[in-house]
Amino acid sequence: MISQKNIHTDTINILLADDDEDDCDFFKEILEELPLLSHLTSVKNGEQLMQLLNQTSEQNFNVLFIDLNMPKKNGFTCLEEIKSNDNLKHLPTIILSTSCEESAADLLYKNGAHYYICKPSDLNKLKSIVHLVLTLITKNNAQPPRDKFYLSHLHVPDIN
Repeated sequence: MISQKNIHTDTINILLADDDEDDCDFFKEILEELPLLSHLTSVKNGEQLMQLLNQTSEQNFNVLFIDLNMPKKNGFTCLEEIKSNDNLKHLPTIILSTSCEESAADLLYKNGAHYYICKPSDLNKLKSIVHLVLTLITKNNAQPPRDKFYLSHLHVPDIN
């Protein structure tokens, strides 16, 4: 079972599913610059994501970031599988996308996503959004928000 133990004090174990190697590198760089202890595991597509989550009982992921548009299995399908699995459904899941469609974000939130991040092209803006999401996840002990689940660079101040 995926655990959320001591999310306040321990290293935040993050699983990122994104097929874009540059985006994965940027995400890793962002985490290294944040004032949070974190460990990042990355997979390149939705099939690898689901295989890892279904095989890995000893690894404790605290939060999952999923790119919406991936090959083999997209973010919609992965989210549906995660939220229908009793061992995974409590895992905070954040959707990342270059698409800023609020209707898609609404649907994903209804299906169990904690947050929907519209990826900005500016790395500092993305850093601010990721920092905010990780802070909210830890502060709220991984509970989903009641509102403000759709985050874009327009809604989040810089942390620099």
